[in-house]
Parts: sequence; C-alpha cells; structure tokens
Amino acid sequence: MADTEKSPRKATAPSRRRTRGPGRGRRGTISDRRAVRLVRAAAAARVHAVAPYSRFQVGAALLTADGEVVTGANVESASYGLTCCAERVALFKALTRGHSRFVGLAVVARLPGGPMPCGACRQLLAEYAPAAIVWVADSQAPDRIRRFTVRDLLPQAFLKAPPNRR
Repeated sequence: MADTEKSPRKATAPSRRRTRGPGRGRRGTISDRRAVRLVRAAAAARVHAVAPYSRFQVGAALLTADGEVVTGANVESASYGLTCCAERVALFKALTRGHSRFVGLAVVARLPGGPMPCGACRQLLAEYAPAAIVWVADSQAPDRIRRFTVRDLLPQAFLKAPPNRR
C-alpha cells in the first residue's frame, strides 16, 4: 500500500504514526510494496559485494520507471579512491542499459538505521534520478526502512555548469 493511501484501522490497533523532521526520513515500518521489494533486492545484491578491505558489504536496487529492478554492490580497490559504491554500480548499470527514468532506490548494509549514500552518490542521483525515492535499511532489520527524497539528501544540488564568461 502506498504511503499516501489510507487503510481502515480497528480502534484497538496501535498507532503507526511516523514523524518527519528536517533532513530526516520517515521512520518505522513502511508498507509500501515498492520499498519492501527493493530492500529485498538490495539485500540479495549485497552478498555480491567485493569488500576485502573494509568488509562493509552494501547492496543497492534501483527501480526504473518501467518497473525493472537493476542491482549493484560495492566494489573496493586497494587504491581507495577507485572504490565504487553500490548505488553508483546500480545507477551506471541502468544507464548503460538505456534506462533514463528512475522512481526508487534501496540501499542495504549492516549498519543501524541503514547506510546513507555518500556525497558522490547523492550528486549522481540528483543528476540522473532526481525524482527517485531513496529507502535505506539495516540488513539485520530489513523491515525498518527509512525514506528520503533525493532533494532531502542533497538540497541545492549542483546540476548545471555556469556559462563560460570570457
């Protein structure tokens, strides 16, 4: 069920009210089927991470506008600057397969509250997936999903180069 849909509740049901503050996503269990589907796909992708140095395995699943799920996992290098995050691996795979419209991204790792995309991933999401919803979850608590918009993650994103002034 989408977050915006209302469902009838029994009077004895506990409140599922979520709070949202500036820069923070919704907390608690989310019933959105897309979020659950993507978190599961990201968790499955996580096992393919190549993380011999940090042992920090991250999985990502990107949902295209036409319903395809493209996954990725982080890949580390001894030269740390060459390491690529799971989010970017999934995004690059999707872009090079011809996808250009994205509606959601899930990121999963063993981290309380779930892993947050790094600055480079946020920048690329702002450029190529600005309308996507980003869901993050801890692999040990995949039903506790936090929700963000790309704009929540990177307000005032750098999107266009200024004109060349001579």
